[in-house]
Amino acid sequence: MQTLLDFFLGVLQGKISAGPIVFIVSLFPIIELRGGILAGYALGLELLPSFTIAYIGNLIPIPFILLLIRQIFKILKNTPMKKLVLYFERKALEKSDNIQKFGYWGLFIFVAIPLPGTGAWTGALAATLLGLDIKKSFVTIAAGVFTAGVIMSILSFGLLSAVGIG
Repeated sequence: MQTLLDFFLGVLQGKISAGPIVFIVSLFPIIELRGGILAGYALGLELLPSFTIAYIGNLIPIPFILLLIRQIFKILKNTPMKKLVLYFERKALEKSDNIQKFGYWGLFIFVAIPLPGTGAWTGALAATLLGLDIKKSFVTIAAGVFTAGVIMSILSFGLLSAVGIG
């Protein structure tokens, strides 16, 4: 994640302001809101704008994933991208044990804990592959992203600030 974050900061910093950088970073899988909040901190953005922009940026792709990913994957399976699609499906399902076991609470925890390989993108893909309700999944993912944002804000703006990093 740090390498991707460094890439975005290197390419965008100085060309556009901090808010749009946080938004763009938060849109992308892997880095998502976690990277957006870290970018906001690194760029000197205040906590509330950083959190809000990262939260919105991370949620924008989720309805599209929940609504369209099955159709997109079905089409892509008939192209040279078939192996990549199967890889993404396998990875999402491998990480979905707790979602299968605990349902929407499992989905919430999966998205809320800001660890590598978890987050809104993978949670939405797993929810779709498991056939969970789209509306309930979106609300659960939004709550998980909010919780992950609180955790990342405490770590970034609290802990890093307290030890003088940034």
